[in-house]
Amino acid sequence: MNKIYGYCRISTKKQSIERQIRNIKKAYPDAIIIEEEYTGTTIDRKKWNKLYSHVTTGDTIIFDSVSRMSRNAAEGFEAYDELYRKGISLVFLKEPHINTDTFKKALSDADLKKTGTNVDFILEGVSKYLMALAKEQIKIAFEQSEKEVQDLHRRTAEGIETARLRGKQIGQKQGTKLTTKKSIEAKKVIFEHSRDFNGTLKDLDVMKLTGLARNTYYKYKAEMKQNKQ
Repeated sequence: MNKIYGYCRISTKKQSIERQIRNIKKAYPDAIIIEEEYTGTTIDRKKWNKLYSHVTTGDTIIFDSVSRMSRNAAEGFEAYDELYRKGISLVFLKEPHINTDTFKKALSDADLKKTGTNVDFILEGVSKYLMALAKEQIKIAFEQSEKEVQDLHRRTAEGIETARLRGKQIGQKQGTKLTTKKSIEAKKVIFEHSRDFNGTLKDLDVMKLTGLARNTYYKYKAEMKQNKQ
């Protein structure tokens, strides 16, 4: 039985993968969702590699965007070409004009017209042209996606600069300490168990108890001693 997969990828932990899942499920409710965290500097995409080798003829892979399939246009087309030749359908929700079915239909029409004569060389040329067109369209799609990211970064930087010029505080004020739930809980453990406060344990033992790195542990201790004064 043919399967439908939805491949979702985020590049940083700050991004949310939910939007991609929502878009794919809306169009293909029965899709098997594959989630992966990955950056352009990471070579190994374990879940994608597993999916890539697992899919068989007749299966379908859905992407929210062509940019989710690979890290650049060259790598994207290589995967596109190989999966297409294996009989895998590729669907890009934001770029439907490069869906494999678009080119599959054109190639099928060309196959019907084969004559067994020299005309077939022309048809073979048409087939190669269609794949070359797919490559160009994928490249354009990647370039457009990259441009959108660059534009977003530029607008964000301009917004921050505008706010700064208007006198608004951007980020944390110099000299202020950032208090987090983790730091509060760690300091509580230090206060209860460290010999410098109410406890009986050595620093190394308290460090293990809190799970803090050495520098962070001593930074917290220094802050606690300063507040105690």
